[in-house]
Amino acid sequence: MSGHSKWATTKHKKAAIDAKRGKLFARLIKNIEVAARTGGGDPTGNPTLFDAIQKAKKNSVPADNITRAVKRGSGEEAGGADWQTIMYEGYGPAGVAFLVECLTDNRNRAASDVRVAFTRTGGSLADPGSVAYNFSRKGVVEIAKADGIDEDTILMAVLDAGAEEVLEGPESFEVISDSSDLIAVRNAVTEAGMEYDSAESQFLAGTKVEVDLDGARKVMRLIDALEDLDDVQNVFTSVDISPEVAAQLDDE
Repeated sequence: MSGHSKWATTKHKKAAIDAKRGKLFARLIKNIEVAARTGGGDPTGNPTLFDAIQKAKKNSVPADNITRAVKRGSGEEAGGADWQTIMYEGYGPAGVAFLVECLTDNRNRAASDVRVAFTRTGGSLADPGSVAYNFSRKGVVEIAKADGIDEDTILMAVLDAGAEEVLEGPESFEVISDSSDLIAVRNAVTEAGMEYDSAESQFLAGTKVEVDLDGARKVMRLIDALEDLDDVQNVFTSVDISPEVAAQLDDE
């Protein structure tokens, strides 16, 4: 279970996210703009937009900001940027693989900023394909812990929809599926009367790299440096942080 790196760093990252609320809002707004541009501004017919809006609401993005982002993305309102998705691959401390997803309107700036973040924290950019082969695109539905909700309850609700496994973390559960089954799994969750915090595609690593406390600190420094960049939307890694090391990180 510790192999799903997000769990081990959840609380550590929550504190960082609180301090970077503006950046988080900007990321969520970008997601909405891109989803609206790609699939239209009606969330009922655009599940990606529906989920982007849901995640923004869960993170307290003001409704007015959400509405304007949909209008910009769909072309109803001027001002939408020409966002391009670019993936960068690299190695962090202890040989941990990194996949960095950027959404940018300036490729040169994004490449330069990502390179600097890696080199300053003991990592390095890698050739395209040298890291990506170890990652698979998966659907991930996050469900907050609540009374009456446990691993078995969730599994019963989502198994027929294509869910592969349910992972339990400190504050929530994650339902993993093939990315093509994401919408079906999300629908199964809501039909079972459960609320979900987010439903989105993520890249999950096949082979993980376990790190000690020092390695975990260094990996988190690189994650934080990358997430500080305006162009970076998501950071996926192959790090495996044990519950014991995660607890030590949280105490720092």
